[in-house]
Amino acid sequence: MNNQAWIDLIRDIPDFPTPGVVFKDITPLIGSPGGFAAVVHDLATKVPADIDVVVGMEARGFIFGAPVALSLGTGFVPVRKPGKLPGEVITTEYELEYGTNSLSVHRDAIPDGSRVLIVDDVLATGGTIAATARLIKELGATLVAVAVVLELDFLKGRQFLSEQGIEDVIALTHG
Repeated sequence: MNNQAWIDLIRDIPDFPTPGVVFKDITPLIGSPGGFAAVVHDLATKVPADIDVVVGMEARGFIFGAPVALSLGTGFVPVRKPGKLPGEVITTEYELEYGTNSLSVHRDAIPDGSRVLIVDDVLATGGTIAATARLIKELGATLVAVAVVLELDFLKGRQFLSEQGIEDVIALTHG
């Protein structure tokens, strides 16, 4: 499946989760075997070499991060909402375009010095990715790159990430 074909599988849902927000719904994309496979392939082939660990954030980052990790031959680490992980965790708060939230990761999830790739579905304001990057740094790992399916340019998430020292951002498409 070509790039434009899978892009057309992402649909807009206006006023979700709050009025004024246009939610990018990936369920038709991941429901299409050809579309899903094409996106995972595109993500896995566009990232830097020598990644030790792929990290994905709850919940849609899991959908793309886990198969990208398999494609790269690495492990996958889930970053979750507080209270969802059973072991000792570290947690950070962050802002969304429509509120605030927190993320946690197991304290022993990523070995010190690991080279990490963050994978997510959408780069919006950059808050979730920046928070995840803080967790990765706190664990003693190095963030090598961020890969997303869709970047919402008008929300200036890439600019925000750059201000946080995160420069290597790969977006398969822009909206």
